[in-house]
Amino acid sequence: MLRTAVLVSGGGTNLQAILDAKAAGQIPHTEISLVIASNSTAYALERAKKAGVPGCVVQKEKGETIEAYGERLLNVLRENQIDLCVLAGFLTILPANVIKAYDHRILNIHPSLIPSFCGKGFYGLKVHEAALNYGVKVTGATVHFVNEIPDGGEIIAQKAVYIQDGDTPEILQRRVMEEAEWKLLPAALEQVAQKLTEESLTK
Repeated sequence: MLRTAVLVSGGGTNLQAILDAKAAGQIPHTEISLVIASNSTAYALERAKKAGVPGCVVQKEKGETIEAYGERLLNVLRENQIDLCVLAGFLTILPANVIKAYDHRILNIHPSLIPSFCGKGFYGLKVHEAALNYGVKVTGATVHFVNEIPDGGEIIAQKAVYIQDGDTPEILQRRVMEEAEWKLLPAALEQVAQKLTEESLTK
């Protein structure tokens, strides 16, 4: 099983979806080995604790260069022998040295159908506000590999969600989570982990 780290910044609902899927036997090719939070107040750390998964905080310090922050993050990943990373609401942009070290081994979930409403500045409710303001009839979620362009990596999986009359950004956010994100992310994680496992066996 691939040792997997989940990186979080807030409540950790996508982390919970992964933990639940793992407990249900839906992600057999991974072991959820570590949860890394970008701040000490992230409730996701409590979710990790309840699930018996080690958690830690790796926060970018004031005045710290992005490269130095990346080295600290890489040290934590290496110390824990992490094979695969999942960004589940991680609001700190990953440094290039981390992305290079884990090329095609970092997954991110974004709450829209990329290439719509994505890139720099598009996160959280802002994505759903933009979708509603534009008047699209279909939105959804995307899981993609992380590269040095925000939301610019290769797409792994997408799931559509229809916008309904009366939707607010908050209502739409919740429905995209329930209908797309919480199903899509665990499934995409298993897809990638299975492929990496099979590739390692054939080498």
